Amino acid sequence: MSIRALWQGLVGRDGGVGNRIVPPTGFTAQLTLFSAAAMAFLAVFALALALATGRLAERWSSELAQSVTVRVSAPDGDQEVLTQSVMQILQTTPGVGQPRLLPDEEVAELLTPWFGPDMPIDALPVPNLIELPIAGPDFDSEGLRLRLEAEAPGAILDDHTQWRRPLVSAAKRLRALGVISLALIAAASAAMITLAAKAALAANGQVIQVLRLIGARDITIAIAFVRRFTHRAAIGAGAGTLLGMGAMALLPDMNAAGGFLTGLGFHGWGWLMPLLIPVVAAVVGFFATKWAALKMLESVR
Repeated sequence: MSIRALWQGLVGRDGGVGNRIVPPTGFTAQLTLFSAAAMAFLAVFALALALATGRLAERWSSELAQSVTVRVSAPDGDQEVLTQSVMQILQTTPGVGQPRLLPDEEVAELLTPWFGPDMPIDALPVPNLIELPIAGPDFDSEGLRLRLEAEAPGAILDDHTQWRRPLVSAAKRLRALGVISLALIAAASAAMITLAAKAALAANGQVIQVLRLIGARDITIAIAFVRRFTHRAAIGAGAGTLLGMGAMALLPDMNAAGGFLTGLGFHGWGWLMPLLIPVVAAVVGFFATKWAALKMLESVR
C-alpha cells in the first residue's frame, strides 16, 4: 500500500464511498477535532514566540552595536580636563558621529535601578559618561581603545560586547525553545490522532472483516480512515489557528506594553505563517492515520 495510492484515494472522487466505513460522529471525531484545535492554538503562540525572539535578538544586537560608551574617571580636579581631552580625541576619530557627554540627570536615571531614587548620586565617585554613535564601517574600536590608553589614561572604552553577547544568546535560546515547542506540539498531535484512529479501527473490526469477505481491499479501507481523520485534523487545526491569531491580535503592541512583550506577535507578512499550521496538521494527520491503519489492518485478519 503506497503513499501515492493513498493520496489518489484522498483526492479522488471515489473517496466518498469509503468514507461511509468510518462513523462521522462519536468520541473519536470529537477527540480529533478538539486535539487538533488545541494544538494549533498552542502552535500559534509557539510560532509567535520563535519569530518575536528572533526579532528581539536582531534588535538588541543592532541597537547595542550602533554606539559605544567611554567612561572617564579621574581625581576631582582633573575630571573635567580629562573629559575635554577625551572629547577632542573622539571628535577626530574616523567612523563616528558627534560624541555626547551624558548630563548628571541621565547618569542618575541609569543608576536608579541599582541604588534607588533616594541615593545621593552626587556623593558617589561617578565617572563621566560619553556616548559615541558609530556612523561608518571604518570605525576601529580596538584602535580607539589603544589611543585612549596612551593619550587619556583613565578613559575606558566600552563597546557593549559584554552586555550584548548574553542578551543575544538568551534571545536565540528562546527562539530555539519556540522551535522545539512546535516540534513537540506536532508530535503530540500525531500521537493523539494515532490513538483516535486506532480506536476507530478497533471499534470497526467486525465491519472490516465483513468488507474483506465481500472483496474490499485494504487500500479502500485505509483510504476511508486516512481521508476522514486528515479532514478532521485540518478542520480542527484551522479553527484553532483562527482562534490563536485572534488572541494574538488582541495583545497590546510593543509601545502600549512599555516594551515588556518585546513585540510578541506577527508583523506584516508574518501573519501568513500561521496559515501553514492547518496544512502541517493535515500532513501529520495523514501520516499518523496511515501508520495506524496499516498496523491495524495487518493485525486484523
